[in-house]
Amino acid sequence: MSHEGIRLTTPEEKAREAEQNQPLPRIATTPEKVRVLLSEGKGLEIDWQDGHRSAWSFAWLREACPCATCNEERKAQGRKPGDPRPKPTQLLPMFTPPAKPAVARPVGRYALGFDWEDGHKGGIYSWEYLRRVCQCQECNFAREDAGGTAN
Repeated sequence: MSHEGIRLTTPEEKAREAEQNQPLPRIATTPEKVRVLLSEGKGLEIDWQDGHRSAWSFAWLREACPCATCNEERKAQGRKPGDPRPKPTQLLPMFTPPAKPAVARPVGRYALGFDWEDGHKGGIYSWEYLRRVCQCQECNFAREDAGGTAN
C-alpha cells in the first residue's frame, strides 16, 4: 500500500483550513466597480459591494494565475500565489519584460480572464479567488494573523 498523498494535520491546522475554505458572503465577492488599467500597465482594481477596495499589479496577478498548470508549478516550488518564480542563476541575466496582459475579458458574470503577452491564457480569476487573495494591508494582516506562528 502506498502512502503518497497522505498528510497528517493537527486539529488547529484542520480548523484553520476549514475556516479559510468557508464561502465568503455574496456581498464580499460581488464587484461594484472593476478597473483593468491595461493601457497604463498598472494592474487591476476592484471596489466590492461591501465597501472593500482591492488592487493587484499585473506582475502579481501573473504569478498568482489560478490555472491548474500554474498551481502545480507553485506547489512544487513551495510558492504562494503571487510569489515570483525563482530566477535562474546566470552570469549575464536576460531582460524579461514586466508581465502585462494583451487582453482582459469578462468570463460570464463571475470572473476575469487574461491573455498574457507571454502567451499564457489558461487562468480564470473568479471574483471569490480575487477577494481571497486581496493584497491590501488589512487582508494581508488578517492572513498573517490566521496563519502566523505563536509568540
